[in-house]
Amino acid sequence: MSRELLKYKLLWERIMQDDIDAFLDLYKELYYYLVNAGIKTCADQDIASQAVDDIFFDIWEKRAKLSRVENVQAYLLTSIKRRIFRIINKQKRTELALLNSYSESDWIEEGYETFIIRIQTDELLKLRLKEAIGQLTYRQKQLIYYKFFEGYSYEKIAELTDQTIKTAYNTIYDALKVLRIKLKS
Repeated sequence: MSRELLKYKLLWERIMQDDIDAFLDLYKELYYYLVNAGIKTCADQDIASQAVDDIFFDIWEKRAKLSRVENVQAYLLTSIKRRIFRIINKQKRTELALLNSYSESDWIEEGYETFIIRIQTDELLKLRLKEAIGQLTYRQKQLIYYKFFEGYSYEKIAELTDQTIKTAYNTIYDALKVLRIKLKS
């Protein structure tokens, strides 16, 4: 086993024992490597960065339940690729849902100007929503994602994030309050 692989394996084992320094060291050591690998997978830096952040967030959240891993780097590469595919599939489902929200008669009956205005309004709304979501904390984004994009119950969200159901509910409630305020302005 190479020296680097051994170092990652030891950091992983320290993470399993609640060592935040080991977690930060592993993150710092592999972040750019994993993002670059993710970019090669999906050709999108934002998606690759999000996938890497999500995986590391999950690692820290589930550190007590982690299994031993022989090749941490290979394990993380596989995890990143899977997460990227999930993110892309979710984006496609969201786009498809938006497209399907208009009936065929809407497309035929409305005039060209009305159609263009609706498209521009939708784009503006998407931009405002993206900016509003950018104001949320990482935890709020994660729970909003689980609730509204994955469709998980509060019980499932609490289980996934090692929180109480009430904390999950309150976090989502607070995030929605922030989104409402940002979208009204």
